[in-house]
Amino acid sequence: MNNNFMEVKFKSESVNEGFARVCVAAFCVQLNPTVDELSDIKTAVSEAVTNCVVHAYPKHNGVITLTCEIEHNTVKISVSDEGVGIKDINKAREPFFTTKPGDERSGMGFAVMESFMDKVEVVKNKLKGTTVTLYKQIAGEVEQVVGG
Repeated sequence: MNNNFMEVKFKSESVNEGFARVCVAAFCVQLNPTVDELSDIKTAVSEAVTNCVVHAYPKHNGVITLTCEIEHNTVKISVSDEGVGIKDINKAREPFFTTKPGDERSGMGFAVMESFMDKVEVVKNKLKGTTVTLYKQIAGEVEQVVGG
């Protein structure tokens, strides 16, 4: 598979976190990922979408845009919102930092994303909101050498 892409938009409700996981997993199957690779991607997507649901739209629901691109054997997943944005991206990426300590938030979302993906980028959108972009190289099927 050389290049492919998809984009979906959905309401920033917690029930849609599972939808986002399944959507990205189904799209990535074309690369023949291992179970572990697929699990890593689903976990990172869950964290990114949950951040949008919890932090981007604190007083109302908004829209989350999920894009997924495949180029050769690399998956690029972007989770974008038009919410309140992140005041200090570097601070937000520190383990255990949370803006909602009373809500049982662990502050580990970005650390989890970084541990499961090859690269994580966090940028402020031009007008408002945030985009988190996740990158994962998929090893694909390895040929077995028979004989000897």
